[in-house]
Amino acid sequence: MESESPAPNPPAIPVKPGSDNRDFLVHLEIYLAKRDGVDKLLKISRYATKIILASSILTQQPLVTRLKSFESSVGVSRKAFRLGKFVQDVNALRSTHFTSSLSLILSVVAYGGEGLYYFIEQFVWLGKAGLIDKRHLPALQKWSAWCEFVGYFGSISLKVRELRRLDAEEKCLVASIDLAMLRGIACAEEHGKVRKLREKKLMKRLSVVQDLADGLMSLADIRDGRGTLSSPLLVSAAGLLSALISTHKNWVSC
Repeated sequence: MESESPAPNPPAIPVKPGSDNRDFLVHLEIYLAKRDGVDKLLKISRYATKIILASSILTQQPLVTRLKSFESSVGVSRKAFRLGKFVQDVNALRSTHFTSSLSLILSVVAYGGEGLYYFIEQFVWLGKAGLIDKRHLPALQKWSAWCEFVGYFGSISLKVRELRRLDAEEKCLVASIDLAMLRGIACAEEHGKVRKLREKKLMKRLSVVQDLADGLMSLADIRDGRGTLSSPLLVSAAGLLSALISTHKNWVSC
């Protein structure tokens, strides 16, 4: 009996030159395998749709109705993706090293507020899915918005403090580099540290902008859409901005 020839090895995936040495599709697969990756793509879809609806550029009623249905369905789907997500805030709070009493308070406000928000959102999803009486939805959504808003207040405060610390660290490094250059000493390692610090500061600033945008949306929910800052177009634009920043952060980190 003639023996079978061994199966040929699968072709190697081409490696794209770059710092992470990963092919784009491989990177995309890793990104989409994460809960946050899919969630942020849904968020982009939802708020892009809300911008279209809020700008009134569409006049065909059947298409408007379909887009409203799509936006509503995506919103419910995103809540399902957050099931159990409050646990990450519990663990983040447990693993945080507090350097001062103010740091402790701000961490409890940030992680506690966000954790309660995700916890209550589970019941909001159950209400929208029909398992819980929808009469409870307004109260649940109000509590959810308040917890989210408080959480963003703490998160922004923590990130601003971190940015100040990074600024001070960068100034010390730059001063040491200047002194070394005056003495004719090479300091390539220090230059690399400064570059990494600046990249970290950029990501932290983007996180602050994202929190401000999300905070604006939670404030609009608290005010039930009343006021200038709660206009549908502004809130939708804030949601899209937040989604794009979060997508970029998740893409870089995965």
